[in-house]
Amino acid sequence: MTLYVLARLGLVALVAGGLLLVEVPLVVALAVGVVVALPVSLFLFRGLRQRVAEGLNERQVERAKLRAELRGDA
Repeated sequence: MTLYVLARLGLVALVAGGLLLVEVPLVVALAVGVVVALPVSLFLFRGLRQRVAEGLNERQVERAKLRAELRGDA
């Protein structure tokens, strides 16, 4: 999950840095970077996103099992 977050932040920094090179104000560059990075990251980081989703799903299943054990359903 950390890798995915860092990759998305890196993409925002890359887009904002490119805009800063053409003398766009920092706040505007960051805002555009965030807006552009969202759809781009869905395609660029598809594999990372799927790994994160699988990990979260596994964690949810494990939690459900533990809760069932605590209730005495297991």
